[in-house]
Amino acid sequence: MSAGDDERISPLPPDQWPAEMKGALAALRPPDPRHPLPSREPGRPKGLNVLGTLARYPALTTAYHTLNGHILFATTLTPRQRELLVLRVAAVRRCEYEWRQHAVLAGDAGLTVEEVERIREDPGASEWSALEGAMLRAADELLADAKVADATWAVLAAELDEHQLMDLVFTVGTYDQLAMAMRSFGVQLDDDLR
Repeated sequence: MSAGDDERISPLPPDQWPAEMKGALAALRPPDPRHPLPSREPGRPKGLNVLGTLARYPALTTAYHTLNGHILFATTLTPRQRELLVLRVAAVRRCEYEWRQHAVLAGDAGLTVEEVERIREDPGASEWSALEGAMLRAADELLADAKVADATWAVLAAELDEHQLMDLVFTVGTYDQLAMAMRSFGVQLDDDLR
């Protein structure tokens, strides 16, 4: 994965964030969350470099966070399913920042260290359930061809409802977009992600 992209847009430190960032951060919290917000325990990653970069454009950040807030906290997928997809996007797109941040969230969602590594190294492993294997294949197919293949869709549709299928596609797309932004802007790893 790429961790050495040069910084192109430098993050603002929190004490320099414009007032509009308060609303942009609030947009991450949907009105009817299904899933808990991440823990704020000391030592957990805060994502200040990515947030500080986004702080340079609060209007765009508000719009993006509205969608991302749904993906994180109101999705019809389970947190485990969401993190399978996000980590697969991070692995395929070689986005180290996204990978490290979501490896922590994956642990919160019940994925083991071995499963997290398997997402990157062997997404087709037989240890995945039929549904989880199809979800990982769907992520790869979406990233390669912008479409879930018919055979993969059939496995997914046998177990997921329409909202879950839609959330799956939008999860991959949302985190692909974020990976593109972080890599293109050269967002550097925060010390708490190293």
